[in-house]
Amino acid sequence: MTHSTTVLRDRALAFRSLHLPGRPLVLPNAWDIASARLVEDAGAAAVATTSSGLAWALGAADGDRLDRGRALEAVAGIAGAVGVPVTADIESGYAEDPEGVADTVRAVLAAGAVGVNIEDTLHGAGQGQLRPAAEQAERIAAARRAADAAGVPLFVNARVDTFLRGAGGVEQTLERAAAYRAAGADGIFVPGAVTPGIVKELAAGIDGPLNVMAGPGAPPVADLAALGVARVSVGSGIARAAHALVRRAARELLGTGTYDTLAGGLDYGTLNALMGGGS
Repeated sequence: MTHSTTVLRDRALAFRSLHLPGRPLVLPNAWDIASARLVEDAGAAAVATTSSGLAWALGAADGDRLDRGRALEAVAGIAGAVGVPVTADIESGYAEDPEGVADTVRAVLAAGAVGVNIEDTLHGAGQGQLRPAAEQAERIAAARRAADAAGVPLFVNARVDTFLRGAGGVEQTLERAAAYRAAGADGIFVPGAVTPGIVKELAAGIDGPLNVMAGPGAPPVADLAALGVARVSVGSGIARAAHALVRRAARELLGTGTYDTLAGGLDYGTLNALMGGGS
């Protein structure tokens, strides 16, 4: 499916305008068409994919193990199924080098998404380590150039994994954030940082919108907003909760032979209607 540059530009500008410190964009991450439509139906202003949730749905592990083609085919399905802007989590870019990241960005735009998350964690041989900041900046710059050449103001959200990987604190995070912003990143995503004092320091020290990843134990959205956060997402949290329900229901059915876990499920008609069908 192809998308006109005008449509993509308008969606990208709309998505970009939603990042307001103090009035954050809230993104319940989706991983397939059904979850994306449920998120949109709940009132979300945009849909963000979770790379891990999407990979699991396709039978692959997270961590740069999913083929780019399969990943972006799924993103295209999501983008084509909702009316709000879509931003795609593309892990570290589904590529070995900057030009490969540029190829991924061109494919993201072809899929109809107008934002990307690009992380600086090294996978494979460098499992758990962070890519050197200068090298990561080159990858972000390549993504920026590819989007600019296409005439679309793609929102590049640079993920800094210092807190997530225990590879540094506020100072190291701000250094990376500055390098990534200089390379063309629009926003900075710091998963693993939810302590109010740290979040406040990051929001004040980053020259651009700050995205944090929330979940059980994190401050409520209103509190994060007061700290200056511009975007709140939940990563694979909803996907993991959904899969936990599948496991509980299966174990109950196969164990006690009862069905209590199934109580409270969405009714058939509601879900079928959301997918464009009748009851």
